[in-house]
Parts: sequence; C-alpha cells; structure tokens
Amino acid sequence: MCGIAGLVGRPTSEVIEHFADALAHRGPDGQGAYKNGKCALVHTRLAIIDLDGGDQPFVQRRENGAEVALIANGEIYNNPELRQRMKDTTFASQSDCEPPLHLYLKHGLDFVDHLRGMYAIAIWDAQHERLVLSRDPFGIKPLYYATTRLGFAFASEPAALVTTRFLGAKLDPARRDELLQLQFTTGTDMALFGVRRLAPGETIVVKNGAIVERRRRAALPDGGPQPISRRDALDHLDHVLNNTVGAHQRSDVPYGMFLSGGIDSSILLAMMSRLNENPVLAFTAGFSGTDVHDERDHARALARALGARHLEVEFGQADFWSTLPRIARHMDDPAADYAVLPTWKLAEKARAEGIKVVLAGEGGDELFGGYGRYRAARRWLFPRDMYRKGIMDGLKVLKTKDRAKTWRAGMAQAGIEARTGNGGVGRTRLQYVQAQDISTWLANDLLIKVDRMLMAHGVEGRVPFLDPVMADFAFSLPDKLKIRRGLGKMVLRQWLASAMPAAKPFSKKRGFTVPVGEWIAAEGARLGELVAAQACIQAVCEPANVKDLFAMPVGRAGKAAWTLLFYAVWHKVHLENIAPDGDTFSVLAAP
Repeated sequence: MCGIAGLVGRPTSEVIEHFADALAHRGPDGQGAYKNGKCALVHTRLAIIDLDGGDQPFVQRRENGAEVALIANGEIYNNPELRQRMKDTTFASQSDCEPPLHLYLKHGLDFVDHLRGMYAIAIWDAQHERLVLSRDPFGIKPLYYATTRLGFAFASEPAALVTTRFLGAKLDPARRDELLQLQFTTGTDMALFGVRRLAPGETIVVKNGAIVERRRRAALPDGGPQPISRRDALDHLDHVLNNTVGAHQRSDVPYGMFLSGGIDSSILLAMMSRLNENPVLAFTAGFSGTDVHDERDHARALARALGARHLEVEFGQADFWSTLPRIARHMDDPAADYAVLPTWKLAEKARAEGIKVVLAGEGGDELFGGYGRYRAARRWLFPRDMYRKGIMDGLKVLKTKDRAKTWRAGMAQAGIEARTGNGGVGRTRLQYVQAQDISTWLANDLLIKVDRMLMAHGVEGRVPFLDPVMADFAFSLPDKLKIRRGLGKMVLRQWLASAMPAAKPFSKKRGFTVPVGEWIAAEGARLGELVAAQACIQAVCEPANVKDLFAMPVGRAGKAAWTLLFYAVWHKVHLENIAPDGDTFSVLAAP
C-alpha cells in the first residue's frame, strides 16, 4: 500500500518533491521517482511484500530501447499464480506490483483483466508517449486526476493536486449540496472543483494532456441470480471464504483485523482463526458512558471463544473534539460518515502495536443484502426507493427548496445504470439496489473512509468481501439466500451459526452507532454559534435554524448537526487553509 502521483507536461524537481511530501504519510518506508521527458512519476512506499526488493517505480525497456515505467498503490493477491503462469519472464523483485508491468507489455490495456486485487496503477509508455491509469473494479484504492497549469496530473489523494502549483482550492456547489444531503458524493466529480475521481474499474489513456480512451471493468457479474441450493451455497461459501481470506493474509509483515462483533467481522475472525496457527490480533472500538450500544462485550466474548488476542480502543468525547480537524484534513474527498472517528483511533492503535495490515468487513452488507433499506426496496407491495429523502429535508435548515430537489441527480443516475447498464438485464430488484449502493455509497463513502483513516497512520486496509471471487459468488446468489423472514445476509448467518455459535448470528443486532449527537448536545449552544457563523454554512443554511438544530441534536437533527459540523471543519481546512493543529473549537473560531 502506497501513495502514487505524477505529471505529464512540465515536471520539475519541485513538483516531484511536492508529491513526495504530500503523500509521505501513505508511504513512510521509502520514496521513489522516475522522470522521462515530459513525464514524472512519484511513489511513496508502505512496504508489505518483498520488504527489501520491492521499491518502485518498476521500469522495463522494449526491444527498441523505449522505457515503460509503472507505479502502483495496492495489493495483487494472485501474484504467486501470475508468476507461475509467466515462467518465461525475468522479474527484478518479488513484489506483487511488478507482474502488472509485464502483463501490460504482453497484453496492452487488457492487462487489468488478469489482476485479482485492489489497485491504483499508473504506467508511462515512452514509445507511445501515453499515460495509462487504472483502478480496481470496486474502487478500493483511490486515484484522482486534474488538468492543471503544468499539465495532466494525478495522485492518490486530491489534496496533492489542490495547490498553487496546480489548481486553486475551489468548491463545487453541486457536490456540496449532495454532501449535505447524503454525507457523501456520487459520480466522478468531487467537492473540490477541477479534480475528478477515476471511476471504479476504469482505465484511461492520456496523450498530449487529453484523455483519448476509456475502458471499464465491471465489479459485478452480469445478469440475475443463479440457481443453487442452500446446502451447496453454504459449501461454496466456505470454500470462497477460505480462498479469499487466505489470499488477503498474504503479507511479509504482521497483520490483524477490526472486530465490531457484527456478522461480517465475526466471519473474518472465524476464518482467520482457522487459517492461522497463532492467535489472531483483533481491535475493537467502544464508547463508554453513552447511550449507544457498546460492541466491546460481545467482541470480547467472540475473541475469547476463538483464542484471539483482543485489544479494545476507547473513543470518547475528548477524542471527538481533538481529532476531528485532523480527520477532516485526511478526508480531503469528504464523506461525513461518523464511523471515521473510531476508525481513526483503531488505525492509530494498530500502528502503535506494529501492525501494518488490517482486514476489515466492508462490502459484506452490500454483497449479501444486509441493509434494512434493501428489504424496503424489494417489497412486493409498495416498494420504497432508496435515498428518497436527504438528511436536511424537513428540518428548515437549507435556504432554498430547489437545493432539496437537485441533490438526488447522481443517485438517480446510478439507479438507472444499475437497471439498464451492461449486465443489468435479468437482475432482481434486490440486485438493482445492491448495484446502486456498490457504485455510490460503498465506493465514495465506506472505502474512502477506510483508505484515508488507515493510510493516515501508515496502515493498509484489506477488504476480503470485495474480492472478485467473493463478489461473483455473492451477487449471483438467489434473493432468498440473502434476505429471508426480515433478516439480511441469511447465508452468512447460517455459515456463522455453524462455524462460531458464540456469535449468535440470528439474535437481534443493533447497528453500529457513534454517539456524536450526545457529544454535540453537550456543547450545543457554543457549537451552534460557531457553526452558524461560518460563511460556508451561511451560503446554504438559515443561521438561526442552524443554532436551533445544535440546541437539540437528537434523531435526524443529530445527524444533520454532525453533517454540518463536519462540513464546516472540512471547509476550514481545505478551502480556507486553516491548519488542523488545534481542536474543533479553535479551528472553527479561526478567522
């Protein structure tokens, strides 16, 4: 796991140095650079595989002497299998990120079709004077690009591109409105104007500063569910879990996992315990002295049942106020998901324990039908569209009603593509909403959260449920093996009931919640004044109503208050250049 960046145009030593500094937190183990004519590539390394020999960039020469250079941020889990199939190839390292270069030389742009993993890859092909950028199908690893004053630039994080050298910091109002209503943004445009996301699964070719070709590798299999019996599905699931979790444990450094006590992380714990001789190291966050459910008791019992080493991490009100500005700094592509808070501290704890790789359960709900909104969307009578109402709807906070009408455009488009796009024919209504969530909420909220919070501490996050082998199996399951009798993730629950009865997978579970409403209420009057006074808030909200919102932040009002608070702090850091060194109150009070 690393940071990558580059420029095709007018690269200078100052540009190379800027990229290396901006992405140093993603790669604390080393830096590499490559320059060839009008192209410069920069790589900051978090060493996971081939610790001594895996430095990047990787460079090969064609028979005519023209160089091809590659930098990558990611893990290629089928690295051993690729090397076995490429016995006639001379490799310079044991790194899992070297085979993609040789695959490109052999297959051209089709090289990504051979990769099993999470990745953001950049290739400079000097013979054709073209830059190739590719991103994994689910968008686990981020990649951003922009046309700048100096040329076509790309980076693992948009903050590396929004500088005086490249682009001035400017807000995209449409993406802001979407952020306030959804807590994340959809599509390839982001909140910082001029910077675009490479879409999940996309490969682009850049020549003379312009994108001349686009390709897309689908994350999900085509068509509808495939027939399979319950017994065969459970047997196949066991095989897929064994294969997928085993591949995601390939590492030359110590690894652990995040354990929430829910179905997905419990399954990871059960399978990792099966595959490892030594005790699994599991990290769980909790919130003492609040009204929200604390997962630590249940997680502790599961860890004890399987002999795992269990480390508990407390996240309290003081942490909330002190870490939010730094969290907002690293969430440069903003997603106001309150799960960023404990994830930050879990990653900090993992790194302090010497852990550089963590497995997490993201993707299980989306692929196996875990959310309540899926059950509502597939009702035979009166089905409900997802994301019908925005966070701010009905609270009299936004200034204009028009703003409440336009924020759904990206989400609606994602729904249309899920139904009518390639592979959509024959899908069930459940599969439609799963595909919609996977292209929006998963890619632009959950995976951004995992990437930024872990990489801020030099920790790699791996998500086995989003492995292509797992995805092909899970998405094609019949609806009844996903949702039955009001319960989602049915086949996962049945597997877990057999593999780890202590998990009690059929008992009523509470959703993961962070007590942000309680913490905001404790400082409601003071905080309401500060947030309402921000120019970025006054541009879209009624200040008096914002103050009222913070005075009683419960239920939907609490979620809205948290979203406005996050946005105000994010705006201070990324648009107003306020250093995130102080606590939340000092950052908001800064002129």
